[in-house]
Amino acid sequence: MKSKVLLSALMMSFSVISLGQTYQVMVNESDEPMMQGKFEPTWESLEKYQVPEWFRNVKFGIWAHWGPQCVEGSGDWMARSLYIEDSPEYKYHVEHYGHPSEFGFKDIIPLFKAENWNPDKLVAFYKEIGAQYFFALGNHHDNFDLWDSKYQKWNSVNMGPKQDILAGWEKAARKYGLYFGVSLHSDHAWSWYEPSQRHDTKGPKKGIPYDGKLTKEDGKGKWWEGYDPQELYVQNHPLSENSWDNGMIHSQWAWGNGVSVPSQNYVTNFYNRTLDVINRYNPDLLYFDVTVLPFYPISDAGLKIASHFYNHSMKTHNGKLEAVLFGKILDENQRKALVWDVERGAPNEIISQPWQSCSCIGGWHYNTSIYENNSYKSAANVVKLLVDIVSKNGNLLLSVPLRADGTFDEKEEKILKEFGAWMKINSEAIYDSRPWKVFGEGPIADSDIALNAQGFNEGAYGVATSKEIRFTQKGNNLYAVALAWPEDGMIVIKSLSESSRLFNEKINEVELLGYGKIDFIQTEKGLEVSLPETNLNDIAPVIKIKL
Repeated sequence: MKSKVLLSALMMSFSVISLGQTYQVMVNESDEPMMQGKFEPTWESLEKYQVPEWFRNVKFGIWAHWGPQCVEGSGDWMARSLYIEDSPEYKYHVEHYGHPSEFGFKDIIPLFKAENWNPDKLVAFYKEIGAQYFFALGNHHDNFDLWDSKYQKWNSVNMGPKQDILAGWEKAARKYGLYFGVSLHSDHAWSWYEPSQRHDTKGPKKGIPYDGKLTKEDGKGKWWEGYDPQELYVQNHPLSENSWDNGMIHSQWAWGNGVSVPSQNYVTNFYNRTLDVINRYNPDLLYFDVTVLPFYPISDAGLKIASHFYNHSMKTHNGKLEAVLFGKILDENQRKALVWDVERGAPNEIISQPWQSCSCIGGWHYNTSIYENNSYKSAANVVKLLVDIVSKNGNLLLSVPLRADGTFDEKEEKILKEFGAWMKINSEAIYDSRPWKVFGEGPIADSDIALNAQGFNEGAYGVATSKEIRFTQKGNNLYAVALAWPEDGMIVIKSLSESSRLFNEKINEVELLGYGKIDFIQTEKGLEVSLPETNLNDIAPVIKIKL
């Protein structure tokens, strides 16, 4: 017994592995051994990664960011916010479902039934409108697994839909030839759920604890008898510093600034669940909502997951690495090992390595108020984001919020169909394209638009006018996309002027995609292009320049 205690203490202490790197919490691989192969769990090894060519070509994916947090329709992070006294989510939950001391998020889960979910129909539609890869939510910060999980009893097969959601999504994605991705977010449940340890500070329920500290023994005679709420809420630990400050979690997201340090069991559980997904569903892409990698830099878990994912991909693809793994807020060396993900934004320059922007037409989880207030992104704004991102060597992963029953609403459908109609005509400027010498021109292109943490600057691009031009190229064709239609029917592309240092090739023909040849003249001002009197759509014109 003493030796086991000593071993446990050693495992929890700072341990040294590759090149002096230290980790506070070491993963236990006894249940899910990391696959051995070309890649080892060190940055030096992972930096040998090469982004597969297919990812450079696909450009556009759809994400079903969907789970039990969609039940109330109160938006993203509702499973945290329902425990924040006086928040809109708390008030809605108390009014419609009950007080969180009596009816918490665990009790929402059985109401997530996915009764109208048809993954085959949904994925077929996503492909029709232009998606070339598809992402499913495997779990969110709510810590609920959407598959037949070996390491989490709170999962979609045991309760709620009583279905393996990931299996359904994967089958549909493979059927329609879309690359399949899984996003896993539950590594942050440890601190994210801390408000469930609170209580009201006023009113009739003042001082009565919320349900975040309940145990298996408390479930006798309840619907969840036999299940341990601590396997869901994982709150049998001290609160992080200043935990009652609702914004503190953001400064602690990278496992610092006084965050409660997760246990080895917790970290290992996330590692095991992630390897279970990789080994069972063979995803092409893997996404974590984290800084760099899960539990980095306090644990080796993320590096071991990355190493396993890459080695697993090589084993299942005859020695060829076809996997894509995303990370946020990466330094230059980390971008060699992972694909950089920018949330709701874009850098204002061409990035040498392929990258991704993840965004959403509404909120991440379904939000009824966004529907009621007509606050979805328009199809035109989605196109603006896509074109800008692709011109900078990136891909766009677009989340389409689903209601709890597994369907999107009619307003989302209209937006997606408008976007799809534009893509059918203009996708040749998107798929398989590469950046040109410059990504674009215009007031926004010439501005210094900084990223904020993970990204969060996409609002700057939604207001783009026809003076904003973005370039892509493919073969002997250069594409110039104006991010809106000009009122006077004329587009002037300054980068293609007679004396431009960027361009000294002879232009043989200019075409408006979806229309045909159009008149043009090259002057000192630029390439002056005359568009037809009637706009082809309400989104954006794409000029094809044949060299």
